[in-house]
Amino acid sequence: MTPEALDALVEGVARGDRRSLAKAITLVESTRADHRVFAQDVLERLLPRTGKGARIGITGVPGVGKSTFIETFGLFLVERGHRVAVLAVDPTSSLSGGSILGDKTRMPELAVSEGAFIRPSPARGSLGGVAAHTREALLLCEAAGYDVVLVETVGVGQSEYVVASMVDFFLLLLLPGGGDELQGIKRGILELADGVAVNKADGESRSLAGRTVAEYQGALHLMRGGGTGWEPPVIEVSALERRGVDTVWAMIEKHHAELGARGDLERKRADQRHHWFKGLLDAGVRAHFLDRRDVVLALVQAERDIDAQRITPTAAALRVLALLDR
Repeated sequence: MTPEALDALVEGVARGDRRSLAKAITLVESTRADHRVFAQDVLERLLPRTGKGARIGITGVPGVGKSTFIETFGLFLVERGHRVAVLAVDPTSSLSGGSILGDKTRMPELAVSEGAFIRPSPARGSLGGVAAHTREALLLCEAAGYDVVLVETVGVGQSEYVVASMVDFFLLLLLPGGGDELQGIKRGILELADGVAVNKADGESRSLAGRTVAEYQGALHLMRGGGTGWEPPVIEVSALERRGVDTVWAMIEKHHAELGARGDLERKRADQRHHWFKGLLDAGVRAHFLDRRDVVLALVQAERDIDAQRITPTAAALRVLALLDR
């Protein structure tokens, strides 16, 4: 890219142009070495414009109605003057490598809203289905003036932990009928949640949703030990009937205000930046080491020796790692 093209891209993102924002995100997602250099230039120039938005992660079990909830919630926020960006991370097609869920199809009303921006990002095999550059995309959305950024997880594997490491508030969506589901939800996911919303609290499921709320309130109280910090609320919502989303937003605003007043919000974001930095270093060192010719040859030999039971896996690993000192 020419310097003039980069200047135009930065200026376009800064004035909130959606086409420029989409181009900038495509740039940070690119695997080309020259594109990575250009992307970092764009990000560094836009960095002073970031950090002013609310970063919200949303996860939930399959069938919980995440798409409907996000669309309803997003429209609610847009109606109140907010600009909303949705970073919806899709599973990747094993044949084409592209996004297969079609976020703009899943959220048709929000997709055409002037106050919203939806970006599907193919996971490309990264941890838990979370796109490797979602953090950069989040910063670009903030730089473009989106004051609420929603990051949707695929709801499986480790993606919840990764998304929780980049947002201010992590919302867990559940279905009515907590008994069996309470056993199926990983304890760690509940511990990550800053708030829990029991969705589809409508029709015949309304009373069941109320019982589910009570069960999770008890479970979270026991898990969190009734500490003096933030205690995650458990509420019921119906995205279909557009009921309860105002309560969700009030919960998020209260969390933001309480953490901000104590200085915990900035400390949390600082910790996230350091975690991000160290993760990139770990991945870079690992990739650089494993790409060395002597290491590639040593790995092949080590795997042969392990298969032939001539050496233990521990001894084989130590032999390869010894090459670090060369």
